[in-house]
Amino acid sequence: MPSNYTCFRCLARPTWKGIDRRLSWSGPPKASRILTRTQSGRHLPQRRALFHTLPARSRPAAQAERIFEDTAYQPRSPFDAEAAANQQPILEPDNLFHPFSSSPTPSIRKRAAFLKHHAYCPHPSHHQTRIATSPHDLESRKASAPTSLPPAHVRFECPDCGIPVYCSEGHWAEDYEQHLELCDTLREINEDDHDLHSGRFFSEFEYPGPQIQEALINLTNWDTFLYTRQFRAINEMRSLRQATKLLTYPITIGSILHELSPYSIRKDGRLTTEGLKSLSALRYTLHPPPSGSGPGIKGLRPTSPPARIFVLGARAESSLPRDVWNQLSHMFQRSTLHVIFIGPEAMSNRDAEYPLPPRTPSNPWGTIIEDGFSFGMKISTIVDYFHNIHRTGYFAPYDPYFDCFVLFHPGLGHPASSHEWAETLPQLLETKVPIISTGFTEWDLQRDREWVEEKAHGEYDLLMEPGENRFRSLRWDLNDLDPADVSAGNWGVWAFRGKRYEAQTMGEEGVEGGKA
Repeated sequence: MPSNYTCFRCLARPTWKGIDRRLSWSGPPKASRILTRTQSGRHLPQRRALFHTLPARSRPAAQAERIFEDTAYQPRSPFDAEAAANQQPILEPDNLFHPFSSSPTPSIRKRAAFLKHHAYCPHPSHHQTRIATSPHDLESRKASAPTSLPPAHVRFECPDCGIPVYCSEGHWAEDYEQHLELCDTLREINEDDHDLHSGRFFSEFEYPGPQIQEALINLTNWDTFLYTRQFRAINEMRSLRQATKLLTYPITIGSILHELSPYSIRKDGRLTTEGLKSLSALRYTLHPPPSGSGPGIKGLRPTSPPARIFVLGARAESSLPRDVWNQLSHMFQRSTLHVIFIGPEAMSNRDAEYPLPPRTPSNPWGTIIEDGFSFGMKISTIVDYFHNIHRTGYFAPYDPYFDCFVLFHPGLGHPASSHEWAETLPQLLETKVPIISTGFTEWDLQRDREWVEEKAHGEYDLLMEPGENRFRSLRWDLNDLDPADVSAGNWGVWAFRGKRYEAQTMGEEGVEGGKA
C-alpha cells in the first residue's frame, strides 16, 4: 500500500491503551480472555458464541498455553513470524521475471505446458475455434477475416511477458501491436505468480483482530480501509495486489452492507432509492445500538439472530482461509453473521480437509458447519444447487432485515452457465431480499444485467447500478485456455431484488395504500 504515513506496528507486538499507541515491547505475554493456543498449535476460544451448533471441544487442563493480549494487531506467534521472515527466499524481488516454460518453479512450468496444449493462437489468419464471448474477444477478428490456416496451439513465448501467446514468432511479430495492449499486464501476472513461489515471508497475509469501538472504518478505497483497520503497512504494489486478491471477497460484501458504505443515493453514488430501503433494513440489524452487555450474569442481554449471507454458486471463495472471512465479522462488531456457501463446487479439492458428511434426517443436505474460529461468525457449506434446497423450504422464511444473497462471478448471461441459473433466478426474486452480484469485467456485468432483464423484465428492482467495485482485486488473473483473456476478481458489482408491488385496497372512505 504506497503511502507516506509511518506505521508503528512494525514492532513485534504493540499494545493499546484506549487509542494510544505504545511502541515498546511489554515483556512476556499477559493473561487474557481473548485467545489461547495449545501445544498442538490450534487456536481455541475460551467461550463459545451464542449461536454455535457444534459441540464444545474439551482440552486437557495441564497443557501449556501461550496467551496474547487483545491488541489491534495479533499475530499468531511473533516468534514464528520473525523466524519465517529470516528465511532465505528462493527468488529475490529483482529476479521474479522468468519465462513460464523455463521457470524455476515446477508448478509454473506445468502451467506453461497446459497453456501450450489447450490455448489457441489468436492471430486472425487462423480458423475460429469457438464463439466470441464479447466484442473484445480476439476470436471475433477471425469471423470476418479470410481465414486459410487451421487452428494452432500457442507455442511461442513473448520475450517481454514470458507467457505463450502465439503459435509462432512470425504471428507474434505480425500481431505485435495488438499484443502490446496486454503485454505489460501479462508480465505483471508473470511476476506476481513467481512472487507467490519466491519463498519470502508474506506479511500482507497476517490479519488484524477486532476493530476497537473508538476507531471508525474508512471505506473510501483499499488504502484507507487497510489503514483504519490497523493492517500492517503495505508499501509495495505487488504485496498490495497479493493481499487484495483474497480480501476482495469479504470486503466487497462489507463495503455494501456497512453503514459507512461508499455507495450512496447521491449523484454518481450508484445506489438507487429502492437500494437504500433494502440496505437500511440490513444495516439496522448489522449495527445495533450498544446494549450494555458484558461478562457475568449482570451483562446478559437478549440478542438478535445472526444475519445470513448466502453465497450461491460458491467456488474458490469457499476455500479461503477463515481468517480472511473473519475480517467481515470484524466490520460488524455488535452483530453475528452466518455465511452459507451453496453450490455443486463449494467443496472442490477439499475432500481431505472436510470429508462430506452423509445426508441424514437431522442433516438432510450434508451441511458442513465451521464455528470454532470466531466469536461472531459461523460458516456452513452445502454441496448442492440452491433451487433444490429452496423447494423444500429449508431456509424459509427469508427476512429482508436478516438475509441477503451474494453471487461472485455467477456468469448469469454466459452461454455456458446461464441455463444453470434459469431455475434459480425466479426463486431468488421471490424472496424479496437483496441480491449482490459481481463480474470479472464491464462486459461481464453488462451481459448479466441484460440476461436478468430478459428473463425477469418488470419483476425486479435495481438496487445498485452496475459499475466498478471499489474493493476489486488489484491483481490480474490469466485464463489458461486463452492467454489474451485477463480479468480481475470482483472487478464490478451491482445489486437487484424481486419487485415489491404496491397494493391498493378500497375502503369505505376511499383508497388506502399498502405494501404487498
